[in-house]
Amino acid sequence: MQATRQLIPVAILLLAFGGGAILLFLAVTAGEPVPVRASILPEPRALPAFSLTNQQGRPFTREGLSGEWRLIFFGFTHCPDICPATLQQLAIARKQAVGNGDLFPGIVLVSVDPERDTPEILETYLRNFGSDLAGLTGTVEAVRELTRPLGIYFKKSGDLDADYGVDHSSVVLLVDDHTNWRAVFSAPHDVDSFVHDVSLLMEAG
Repeated sequence: MQATRQLIPVAILLLAFGGGAILLFLAVTAGEPVPVRASILPEPRALPAFSLTNQQGRPFTREGLSGEWRLIFFGFTHCPDICPATLQQLAIARKQAVGNGDLFPGIVLVSVDPERDTPEILETYLRNFGSDLAGLTGTVEAVRELTRPLGIYFKKSGDLDADYGVDHSSVVLLVDDHTNWRAVFSAPHDVDSFVHDVSLLMEAG
């Protein structure tokens, strides 16, 4: 099974859990709906600037995420288990939420294996999960410009030949329409939690 790591920086993770716990307590005492799995950051955090390429081969920067909420997952097309499972869960959750008339963000896969994941390969791969997913790739250093400040871990593993693996964080980040990181979903993921929590957080703004 593909190894994964959750390496959000300790200080941010503690703040996220602490802030989420406070918000959860206040919401429960007020009798309001609360997230099931999402950990809410106490304050929105701006995404770092980055310059990548989308699956159509066009340049894509942080500004390209503006104007729409997004769920961002960091994975790769050769991943045997965690990545396809998570993308499938996100796609199903989006279909269910939209079918119910609820809000749900766009889904973005950022490749942590940019040396193999060309725009063409990403485009073909993402078709397995629907027609409305976005994929981003670039040089390894360009990807790290985005992942490093967020504490997203990735590193080649196993025999470093054509069939190498990539250990990576399996969190999903919720980003608002102003490109601010608002919440994090940690594995194991499930469809119902995405449907419930994402719509709830988007409605709360």
